[in-house]
Amino acid sequence: MKVVLLEDVENIGKKYEVKNVKDGYARNFLLPKNLAKIATSDVLEWANLQKESLEKKAEENLKEIQKIATDMEGMEFVVPVKIGDKGQFFEKINEQKIAEKIKEQGFDIKKNQIIMENPIEELGEHPLKIKFDHNLEAEITVIVTEEKQND
Repeated sequence: MKVVLLEDVENIGKKYEVKNVKDGYARNFLLPKNLAKIATSDVLEWANLQKESLEKKAEENLKEIQKIATDMEGMEFVVPVKIGDKGQFFEKINEQKIAEKIKEQGFDIKKNQIIMENPIEELGEHPLKIKFDHNLEAEITVIVTEEKQND
């Protein structure tokens, strides 16, 4: 039986694809769970429109992410940190702290997009990568400086 998938179905296919499946599988599993519709001409036309719409959205999303990645490439973010008398950090610079600094500059970056092996524990410049959807990346520099005390 020819069906149009309404959801991604493991080992069968992706959303809006037309697939040939066994009649029993379609009647007993796919159709009752609203995972597929029988592939009539109306349903095929509707599925094509939906697929085109999804592709257009994905393309727009890719362009948007490419622009953000390009805009962020090479940017520097200054992160001031409190330092003790003996040069010890009072806090480590982690993904969360860096994400907050990036957000202050108007970029909506989540901490899990920041690639770093260990939290930063020393002053200076530290190159980091930001990963985006569609396997895009941007390289930024985090500059850790000593926070000035107001005495």
